[in-house]
Amino acid sequence: MKSRLRPRRLLIYPFIFFVCVTVWITWHLKPDDATLPAGTMSDQTLDHFLKKGQIEERDAAAIQWYHAANSRAKITEALKSSAHMIEADILLRGHDPAEPIMAHLPQNDSDITLQEWLKEVMASDKGIKLDFKSLEAVAPSMALLEQVRHELHGPVWINADILPGPGGKATPLEPEGFLDAVGVSARNAVLSLGWTTGWSSSSENPGYSWEMVRQMENVCSPLVEPVTFPVRASLMSQSFAQLQWLLQQSDRYSLTVWTSLSDTLAVEELMPYRQNVSRSRVYYDLSESQMAQLKGLPGFS
Repeated sequence: MKSRLRPRRLLIYPFIFFVCVTVWITWHLKPDDATLPAGTMSDQTLDHFLKKGQIEERDAAAIQWYHAANSRAKITEALKSSAHMIEADILLRGHDPAEPIMAHLPQNDSDITLQEWLKEVMASDKGIKLDFKSLEAVAPSMALLEQVRHELHGPVWINADILPGPGGKATPLEPEGFLDAVGVSARNAVLSLGWTTGWSSSSENPGYSWEMVRQMENVCSPLVEPVTFPVRASLMSQSFAQLQWLLQQSDRYSLTVWTSLSDTLAVEELMPYRQNVSRSRVYYDLSESQMAQLKGLPGFS
């Protein structure tokens, strides 16, 4: 009798092993690890810095930012800093030659052009985020970017506000016009597509409405590139359901949390995102003091 049962028992062990492995894989597979639809691209920003040994895990909160590197002195400082990503603004020069320069309105001139700025970055493995406030600057900037693309070693993000958002008074760039102007430069880049926003200390500040996030999804769903949505930190506590829904529409999507110096921000209001959204899908472009406060909260680690 024992000799008849022994082969059956031996057959059971591989089956149990298979079930255990399947359960483990299913349990540990996060949404951002899921296979993307054919033809779409994933955000390689975290993987780049992981391979360089500059971050320890796929946690977007580990990424540090340098802002407004819009002069020779600033880009030199940024390249020497501990920042992973360098953000800069691009305009067309306000006089001849009307070429792309590094400046933010109301300035209309700079001591460094985009072409010169990109040459400075080429020797680094830092990522760059190019911020556009005018449509006319996009196409000539993309032409310059394409000329040196194979010599850039870090991630490339291309940013613009393309839809009206809560409290926004500035005119957004027309979505189709912006995406057409970016063209093939979106290849292997992250599109950073946001809403114009405003904030007031003397009145109620509405969050991102359902209409706003649905409009953004309508724009982004046909795209194949990874998309990050810049969201104003002071408006996020009243927008959790809407922004969570937006992230659920595609594994290509992430959030980039930012704030203005004029905003009043209680960093604990960001914790629902930290605790309920994959840590690889929420970047924090905040000040050092705000990040220190946020990282010190229970449940952040």
